[in-house]
Amino acid sequence: MKKLRLPPISVGKTYPQLPDVRQISIIGGSAAGKSSFMEELTNLNSPHAYCISAISAPYPEREESTREGSIDMQFAEAARNRPYMRTDAVSELDKLAYMLFADEFEYLLSVKERKQAGCGGVKLRPTRLDRIVSLWERVFPGNRIVRTPGQLMFSTASGSDLISLQKLSRSEQAVLYYAAAVLYAMPEAIVFVDSPSLFIHPSLLANLWNAIEELRPDCTFVYNSVDVEFVSSRTSNACIWVKSYDVDSRTWDYEVLPPGNLNEELFVDLIGTRRPVLFIEGDARHSIDSRLYPLVFPDCTVRPLGSCDKVIETTRSFNDLKNMHHLESKGIVDRDRRTDHEVGYLRRKSVMVPEVAEIENLFLLEGVIKAMAKRRAKDPRKVFAKVSAAVIAEFSRRYDEQALQHVRHRVKREVECKIDARFPCITAMETHLRSLINLLTPRKQYDQLRSDFRRMLDEKDYAGILKVFNHKPMLGDSGVARLLGYKSKDDYIAGVISTLKEGGPEGVEIRNAVRYCFRVEDMKSSPVVEAKKSLKREEPPVAKPAKKKKKKRHIRSSSVIFKGF
Repeated sequence: MKKLRLPPISVGKTYPQLPDVRQISIIGGSAAGKSSFMEELTNLNSPHAYCISAISAPYPEREESTREGSIDMQFAEAARNRPYMRTDAVSELDKLAYMLFADEFEYLLSVKERKQAGCGGVKLRPTRLDRIVSLWERVFPGNRIVRTPGQLMFSTASGSDLISLQKLSRSEQAVLYYAAAVLYAMPEAIVFVDSPSLFIHPSLLANLWNAIEELRPDCTFVYNSVDVEFVSSRTSNACIWVKSYDVDSRTWDYEVLPPGNLNEELFVDLIGTRRPVLFIEGDARHSIDSRLYPLVFPDCTVRPLGSCDKVIETTRSFNDLKNMHHLESKGIVDRDRRTDHEVGYLRRKSVMVPEVAEIENLFLLEGVIKAMAKRRAKDPRKVFAKVSAAVIAEFSRRYDEQALQHVRHRVKREVECKIDARFPCITAMETHLRSLINLLTPRKQYDQLRSDFRRMLDEKDYAGILKVFNHKPMLGDSGVARLLGYKSKDDYIAGVISTLKEGGPEGVEIRNAVRYCFRVEDMKSSPVVEAKKSLKREEPPVAKPAKKKKKKRHIRSSSVIFKGF
């Protein structure tokens, strides 16, 4: 078991002594520097550092690790040395499954070779896959992992059909990932686990991690967690309490708490400063989303996750486990070509969808353009009139194409649902496929959308056009940057971001315009409600006309109640 090297501590503080334990948790308040502390701890303890996280494990939208001994590096080496192994894995979870199969195959071959060589009394030893199967059946009684040609399949206690790895729930995928990942850690590894309780039901949490730690008694486990219950469940756990981080000197103020020493002050630090979580698309460095939304929703901790599917799934899973972490969480995805029905469903699941087709269109909102025109000493009405005319003209040239793209999106979604039926034979499936054209009615949908788009053009419905117009070059083609004195659309975007950061009157107008674009009035702490309140506070008082005296009349009481009054 390796001894950890600790990161540098703040000036005037003495280095704490780390107890000789296998379980260590990094804890602390929001923005205390926990993530950077764990990153530094990982770097200091290479090459024995082994990092795992179920947050990104099932998804391909991530940067592959080049750290020695990582799952990505092990898979690359295995693919080079084993020409028979599949190489089309794109996620960490897929790579682990492929390596498990390859190891099982090689082990069985070695047993056969020893028997053929006349080695008597050859005994089978448990393989990695055997150990995972045993753990799986302990965690999920009545469920089984089934070895089938080329892949792992899973059965449930209900006795329904076998399902694939991709169809497992997020919680089941996390259990499988952690068990397999730990078995592939190097000898005496320091296993760094990010958010170990995420996606895992609280009733499974303690026993699951006890079982996973038993798989590797030679390893040290370091957890980065804000879950007090999980931290308390580690019976021989030492806590590294990160209090603050000095960016300039790259030092931390932290304290090592021996097992069983979670005091009241620490609990306040853990849960007293935590903010709601907002999951968004894009990455933390390059996407517009990660630059814009933290400024529009400053009361939230914004976490970029990559794809829209990942945002939707993570928001759902995170809210399902609210009794574990007690955090409010929402997501944001672009509207793209979703129908009103699809948008309504997402909003009921706490995923916010704007009333514009894509994030670039937020920078074409009337309120945003007019606020930026004021900031640049331009006439807001004239600038907006020219921009809206350019957008409407471009839409008039492309509305046929846009209608076709919307139909394509709808048909694709409907086919995915309708083709998922079970068929008794191939003939039944062929018959079903031939009938799809009548069920999907693409021509009817196209004609209806084209008619709706034509009406928007006739009525010069600028807001309606922004809602359906998916055309990324539109922000540049609209001329808004040139009209406001910017060299390019990127400079214009940077100008909007800068205005939001400064927080002056124009910044408030932009923030309210964007927040108002999210029609989510049925959700708690609705941005649109807050925007309306803010706008109402900013409106100048209007003198009320003197009331005329009315004759008193006796009105009979009525049992009718008018909604909204």
